[in-house]
Amino acid sequence: MSHKAYPLDWPIGWKRTQVRRDAQFRVGGGKIGASGRRVEIDDGVNRVYQVLQLMGVKEDTVTISSNVRPSLGSRPGSIQVKDPGVAVYWTDNQKQTRCMAIDQYVRVPDNLAAIAATLEAMRAIERHGGAEILDRAFTGFTALPAPEQPFQVLGVGAHASRQEVERAYRLLALKHHPDRGGDEAQMARINAARDQLLEGRT
Repeated sequence: MSHKAYPLDWPIGWKRTQVRRDAQFRVGGGKIGASGRRVEIDDGVNRVYQVLQLMGVKEDTVTISSNVRPSLGSRPGSIQVKDPGVAVYWTDNQKQTRCMAIDQYVRVPDNLAAIAATLEAMRAIERHGGAEILDRAFTGFTALPAPEQPFQVLGVGAHASRQEVERAYRLLALKHHPDRGGDEAQMARINAARDQLLEGRT
């Protein structure tokens, strides 16, 4: 199963953070409060790749997914996005797809650095004889279904125009809006799909 670098391919079943906070991961140790400048997108990406390489993961099996448009190859470029979440997918030595996703912080680079720090902690577990624990931590990610795409939520084509997206949204809103007896979660899903599809469209 392939995962997209852009837009964010958030894993199904992973809860989203409702209130994000600021973090200050630094270059030179990567820990909050360390001296040096704040991590930027390249720093975060490089940290993720370095930790995965130490875990024996080949770089060509890694996809870093976010709402940041890639600038060089599959690496994110500019970091001006509303949703700073990041999901990293890779294939392990047993040819199983694994995933780590974080959207806890307000900046994409900090979420990347948090993923790298989490993976490093998990690598430490593995080094100290906890390989089975590590494997259990990732159980379930080998059989993730294809993520639902926003155009599927609205029932439009993948390259639908702005007008088609807005028309489909209005029809679904009439049916599912809580003020008309609909479900709030379903309406939130429809709103998110519309917002994602309209982002960057004229």
